[in-house]
Amino acid sequence: MPAHRLDRVTARRVAVRAQLLDARRPTDLLATVRQLTFLQLDPTAAVAPNADLVAWTRLGDGYRPEQLTRALETDRALFEYRAMVRPMTDLGLHRAEMAAWVAHARWRDWLAANDAFRRYVLDLLRDSGPLLSRDVPDRAAVPWPSTGWTNNRNVTQLLEFLAARGEVAVAGRVGRQRTWDLAERVYPPDTPALPAEQARRARDERRLRSLGVARAAVVGTAGEPAEIEGTSGAWRVDPTALDGAPFTGRTALLSPFDRLVHDRRRALELFDFEYRLEMYVPKAQRRWGYFALPVLHHDRLVGKVDATADRKGGVLRVDAIHEDVPFPAEVATAVRDELRALASWLDLPEVRLPGR
Repeated sequence: MPAHRLDRVTARRVAVRAQLLDARRPTDLLATVRQLTFLQLDPTAAVAPNADLVAWTRLGDGYRPEQLTRALETDRALFEYRAMVRPMTDLGLHRAEMAAWVAHARWRDWLAANDAFRRYVLDLLRDSGPLLSRDVPDRAAVPWPSTGWTNNRNVTQLLEFLAARGEVAVAGRVGRQRTWDLAERVYPPDTPALPAEQARRARDERRLRSLGVARAAVVGTAGEPAEIEGTSGAWRVDPTALDGAPFTGRTALLSPFDRLVHDRRRALELFDFEYRLEMYVPKAQRRWGYFALPVLHHDRLVGKVDATADRKGGVLRVDAIHEDVPFPAEVATAVRDELRALASWLDLPEVRLPGR
């Protein structure tokens, strides 16, 4: 099949529309997650938790975090798996992955040494679940070895492994803490598992639909081959995105974890956008800020906003607006409007701009 030849404007617009960031805002959370394939969970909440911020960027003020909680814990329309919120209808795409989960040799040895601990935890959840990890007694025969933050966190590590294998699942949350239960009580019964190779191809297709255009290394053979002006190497494009429909953009403040910018190489190649998450960079060495929000304007990424939600003070504090190129008046106004909309959604009565 001959490759589609795309200029970068077209490629950018395909990517923006695939991520539901054009002017046609979605109105339904579940449909949004299905298109995006997942919402990434991250504890950082300098502005808002990532899953909520990504959902708000698409759905606007009609979205409330309680909707995500209800979809996860009451309706079971979504499920949490390996720090991602995914549609429950996609569970079958991950069942084979769970069943075939093979730990690193060191992990296998630790699990084998703690098999009695594993059986105890499963029995405890069967009798008393769902439970917070702190409510599960640590009966590890061999402590979890680590030089990092997981050292000796035996209960948490075991639950993570059992979740990866599909034996337990996240049933809900108390604050930021996960509750755990047997997977059979969280996941729908008799969800068929697609054969591993078929599931992998389906996940690649879903991933490409959510990205619009991506490197073959990211989505395999999904979609159709493409060449993009000014770039080299193999690309794949979702052919259904090349429908010739007119593009109408909008302005959006993105999470640093947003999938439009998550692949930094792709963002640079398609959008000429350089970005680095700097929360782990010493303050004196930061260029853009601890949790700088990329700014999308129509089909261009045009800057970053260094903002923090000061909930005690009732202020969305904007320490800097970094313009990759000088903002025309239209863009400057649109960015300020988005900041006010963000503050309103966060129930913060004030936006404090730089110099105020």
